[in-house]
Amino acid sequence: MLIKNSKFILIIAIISLLSMDVFAGGGKRNGTGGAQELLIPVSARGLAMSGAYTSGITGIDAIFYNPAGLSISNNSAEAMFSYMNYIADINFSFAAVAVHFSDFGSLGFAIRTLDFGDIPVTTVDNPEGTGATFSPTYVVIGATYSNSLTDRIRVGFTANVVSEKILRSSATGVSFDAGIQYNGIGGIEGLKFGVALKNFGAAMSYDGTDLDRRAIDEASKRGLNFYRINSAEFELPSQLELGVAYERNFGNNYKGIISSSFQNNNFSNDEYRVAGEFSYDDLIFLRGGYAYVSEAVDVEEEAVFGPTFGVGLKLKGNLDVKVDYAYRTAEYFDANHMVTVQFGF
Repeated sequence: MLIKNSKFILIIAIISLLSMDVFAGGGKRNGTGGAQELLIPVSARGLAMSGAYTSGITGIDAIFYNPAGLSISNNSAEAMFSYMNYIADINFSFAAVAVHFSDFGSLGFAIRTLDFGDIPVTTVDNPEGTGATFSPTYVVIGATYSNSLTDRIRVGFTANVVSEKILRSSATGVSFDAGIQYNGIGGIEGLKFGVALKNFGAAMSYDGTDLDRRAIDEASKRGLNFYRINSAEFELPSQLELGVAYERNFGNNYKGIISSSFQNNNFSNDEYRVAGEFSYDDLIFLRGGYAYVSEAVDVEEEAVFGPTFGVGLKLKGNLDVKVDYAYRTAEYFDANHMVTVQFGF
């Protein structure tokens, strides 16, 4: 037991050292980070629980919330597809596959995209539009590895390639996630603790021919000259999450989960989250959650999203099928609706 606890403490220390300099700004730098697509939830279960289940979420759902949980699954392979109407007529799609090996651990691969629809092209000469349209391309492609160090400790890592393209200008970067989960704190079965460091990586910047400008020099005899504007760099929206949860079975058919987490955001105010899930016979699931934004000058202005709710249905057989739905209230925009379909092989 001493060796197991030593491993756990060592991992906590490493993650704390890595994140020490990353989270110095907090709410003082609100709105100055980029690559916000990294923050959009990818599964209906996680969204319905307001992202509060960092400590115990498992299977393919865990790729986004805490990669350590990917290594726990009742299936040898999984696939997941999600779709959500986000805000301002933006649609979000996510797809992932995961393979679980007995000794090596688990591997997962995921892709997420944003659909902005058609946006009118405007210019200085045609501020009302030229008649043409464009659609930005935002894509995140990731690979995750997770394994169990002991029967109680799990670790996981994710590397994401982030690509943003608007017309003929684009930005590309790499982000990293790392997480751990510990089950059975203090010898209490079902009491879980988790840590996740997310979206850690170098700053990104845009480059491309749309940043070219014509240099006006009437005295020049060399013809047209162009120069390129150097766009400012933007940092990734780094986060550090700490979570605690308690899971308990009631009889043979009922199970309840109460979870909470603290999320330290590098470019927005910190959040405290709480959620619950109740299930019957691992077949029907009811969920709910809430995230509280701390230190906000005006909570109503800065807390865009409100309470979350969700349901799920799991059909077991040669092919496990799970369908989840989540609803998240929102200020100033229409509420979010997300549907997730999972397959277990």
